[in-house]
Parts: sequence; C-alpha cells; structure tokens
Amino acid sequence: MFGMFGRAAVAGALVVGAAAPVAEAGVEPVDVQLLSITDFHGYLQPGNDQLQMPDGSKVAVGGAAYNAAHLKRLREGRRNSILSAAGDSFSGWPFEVDAFWDEPTIEVLNKLGVRFSTTGNHELDVSAGFLKDHMMRGRCFGKVDVDSCFTDSTGRRFRGAKFPFYSANIVDARGRLILKPYNVEWVRGPRGRIPVGFINLTVPDTPVGSTSYQPGLRSLPMVETANRYAKELRRRGVRAIVANVHDGGSADGAGFNGCKNPWGPVIDFAKAASPEIDAIFTGHWHAGFNCQIADPAGKVRPVIEGLNHGKLISEIGLKLDPRTGEVLRDRTTSVNHPVTRDIAPDPEMKRIVDYWKARGDRRAGEVVAEQTGDFTRALNAHGESTMGDLAADVQYWEAARNGKVDLSLLAIKPVKGSVAVARDLPQGDGRLTYGEAWPAYGYGNPILTVTVTGEQIHQALEQQWQGGKFAPFAVSKNVRYRYDASRPEGDRVDPEDVLIGGKPLDTGRRYRLAALAYTLIGADGYPALGGFTDARRNALPDHEAFIAYVKAQKKIAPAPLERVNG
Repeated sequence: MFGMFGRAAVAGALVVGAAAPVAEAGVEPVDVQLLSITDFHGYLQPGNDQLQMPDGSKVAVGGAAYNAAHLKRLREGRRNSILSAAGDSFSGWPFEVDAFWDEPTIEVLNKLGVRFSTTGNHELDVSAGFLKDHMMRGRCFGKVDVDSCFTDSTGRRFRGAKFPFYSANIVDARGRLILKPYNVEWVRGPRGRIPVGFINLTVPDTPVGSTSYQPGLRSLPMVETANRYAKELRRRGVRAIVANVHDGGSADGAGFNGCKNPWGPVIDFAKAASPEIDAIFTGHWHAGFNCQIADPAGKVRPVIEGLNHGKLISEIGLKLDPRTGEVLRDRTTSVNHPVTRDIAPDPEMKRIVDYWKARGDRRAGEVVAEQTGDFTRALNAHGESTMGDLAADVQYWEAARNGKVDLSLLAIKPVKGSVAVARDLPQGDGRLTYGEAWPAYGYGNPILTVTVTGEQIHQALEQQWQGGKFAPFAVSKNVRYRYDASRPEGDRVDPEDVLIGGKPLDTGRRYRLAALAYTLIGADGYPALGGFTDARRNALPDHEAFIAYVKAQKKIAPAPLERVNG
C-alpha cells in the first residue's frame, strides 16, 4: 500500500526545465535532499484528516508517529538530507500541547530531527522573548513542572528546541532583527563540503495579526529583504540558496502535487525575488501545491507548500555542481509526500505522543476552582449572559494586573466561538476542572489594553446592531448601560446611560479598554474600536488568563444579570 502511494507521489514530482549551469563532464553532481514540514501546530495525534489522492481515493493522513516513519524512509540511503520547518510548528490547539505551553511539540520536533525553522506568525503568539528564552533556550518560569519546564517523555525537564528559529524580516521598535536572518548548512561533496544557504521569512502582518499582535515589533518587506540576504550569501561564497517563507498561496483545486492558476503572496514573491534564490518552501495558508514559477530572469524554480497538521512532507531535490556549488536548475525536483497511515508508526515517536496524551488527560482532570452555579452563554432578553460576564471580568482582571484599565468589552458573537460553554452541575459536584475551564473562553488570543475615546466606546455599543442583527457585547462588572431597541440603528445608546465606575460615559475623554486583539482589529465586526492607540499586550492570553483567574478566585458564582438593560 505504501509503495502505491510512494509511486503516486514520485509520479507527481516536477522537474525544472530551465537552462542552468552544467557540471563538468564526468563529474557527478552532488545530491541534496531538502525536506520540510509546515503548519504542524502541535497535532501530535492522528486525527480524522483525509487526503484525496491523484486517483480520486481518500486516505487517512497525519500523526507525529507516522511523520517519523515516513521521514525515516525518505532519508534512507541519502547522504545529504536536511529537514526544516516553514513555520507555525507550535502554538497549536490540541489540549495536550496547548496546556503545556507547546513544550510537547518541541520534544516531537527535536525527535523528528528538524535542523532549523523559519518563524511563523504563531511562533510569536506570546512574545519574541518567549520564543527565544523559553522555546529555544528552555528557560523556565513559575514553578518547574507545574507552570513550565514540564517533565518530558524521557523523565527530564524541558530544555528547549535543539534547533534554531530564524527570521530575516521581523524587527523590534529600533529596527533590530529579533532573530538571525539566515543560516548556512553544509553538505558533503567529492571535493569537500558545499554550503547551502536558507533565507527565512515571516508573514509581514505578524506584528498586527490577531493572535500574534506585538506592539513592539514590525516587519520589513519580504522581496527586498530576501534580495538583500541573497546578495550577502553570494558574497560569502554560497551559491545554492533557498527561501524558507512563512507566507502562503494556493493553486485552486489542482491537488497537493499540482499547480493550477497559482495565486497568493508567496506566488507574487516567487515572481519578484532574486534569481539567485533557487527554490522556495512555504506555508501559512494550509494549502498543498507544487509549482514551478519563473523568476525575474525567466528561469523557473520550485515553490512548494505542504498543507498543515503533518499531512504532507515536502521535498525539494537539488543537484549541485561539485566545483562551484551552483544549483543545476534543470535537474531540480519537487514533490509533496502524503503522510499515510498504511505503514507502521515509529514506535519511539508513538511512545512520546502517548505520554503527552496521558499527561494531558491527567491535567484535564485537575480541579482549579469550585463553582456554585451554571455559567452559560445563553443570552437573556437584553443580550447578557453569565458566561459573557465572567469572561469580561477575566479580561478586566488580567489587564488590571498589568497596568491601568477602565473597562472591558467582550464580543460574544457565537460564530466567532470566543466563549463556549455550559456547566452541568446536576451531574457534577461543583468542582471546575482544568479541562472544563480551558475551552470556556478564548481561542489563543492576546488580551490587549488600548486607549480609545469615549465616542469610540459609544459607537462600538451602537454597532451591536447591524442589518437587523443583534451582536451584543459583554461588559466588565464596573459597567452598566441601557439601550432602546425601538429607536433606529445607530441611535440606541445614550452616552448618559452608560456608566463606567458609576460615572456617565464622557465621549470626549480617553479610556483604557481591555479586549481581545481579534475584536480590536475589527474582526468581530465593531470597526469603531479601530484606530486605538497605546496598545499594551497583557502577560497572559485568553486561555491562560481564564485559568489564572479562576484559580485566584478559588470559588466562582454566576453574577446577577444586571449589567445591561434594554
């Protein structure tokens, strides 16, 4: 069965057909196997993912133990094989990795033999400092094995990644790179070692993205940045250059080894970036395609993306002139390999995955607080809910621990899934467990504290009604307001009827507002909050803040639904 899929994948391999340097007669070119995974997101366990094969059949794919088994087969007999990641390897959503600060994912990537990774937007979901100090260097915070640096499957505490992360285009407020921009890997040839350079790039909107919002960071243009470092690598004597880009594209309906009507940021990048770049790995869009795109000099080069969650392994085959180190472009191949489950899973990797699944189950059962009643997202006649009130209070509490805050607003439109939940006390004993609390609020989003005007708050409250639909805010415990739904949209809330700390909303005053980044950038449909200033990212994102809050309260009770009246 594996052989069939292997033949299908090889049959889908593309060979670049452009003119290129030709190796000296009688001298064999140097084979270099480049392997890549992208957007793994901590999906260690085999899930329900299925992939449509070239013959139209569907097969189950994914799972770290199967990734390990396929990688072992692909590398077998290869003298020069390099495995990299194209970003978003962690900051995943499975509970067994998310609840342990993604440390399980790093253990798996270490075991897979990842040599290096570009930095995806999700690698910056906490902070650049967290990526460098904790994920890369293994620096602990809080209590070891309780708050961080958890004991791994070998019985040792977390020590960080055994591989580096890079980014050539993310800089701090002073314009300094937060990470090294590129790396040089050395492969063996008949006349000694040959360098292969990798320029690593991060999707430009990372500093202002929903989960990775980082007020202290900014991005540089990708094409100009790539071209700069391609020149630098050439000056250093590196002739084989690969771009490892976390920004995606798509090839509509062409299959994971096809390329039909390619489009997207990485396709534009491939058309414009320096011809000295020989190949491009990419990610971010969770797409699967295998394209050949002409560079500005008219020579085609592979641009390949390997879906997400460990479903595909991307491979680019380079052949290098052993005298010069140049890539023989006309002999370059590229192919996406499906991570099928028709082979035996790697036993050592399966042991690691099973360890973290069991540990996740134990953590899910830990009691974090007591509760005296149900918290539900069911709205009363005025658009208020017990769960909404609780989550708004969590945001206010987390913001107050980190600085000044005047109020909190929480968007609770069901389609966004920012809160989920009902507690079924008749079937329980009033103990709130970690596993119950974790999905109750948030989706890995940062809580920001920003400065807005009173008029922006007023207009945001008016925007709860749009096109005849009511999408109410939950508000923190120090806020009371009333509205008149019989009035026209846009004129249903009088600022005098909005009390913050007992005082009417002053439309000319500036307020410090706590809310999720997703809401503030307009993704929940309240554009009035855009244009905020002085953004501060609070220490804990939504899930972690909720756990910290209920632990600090020890006992939680539903508040009376009296914050909103209509």
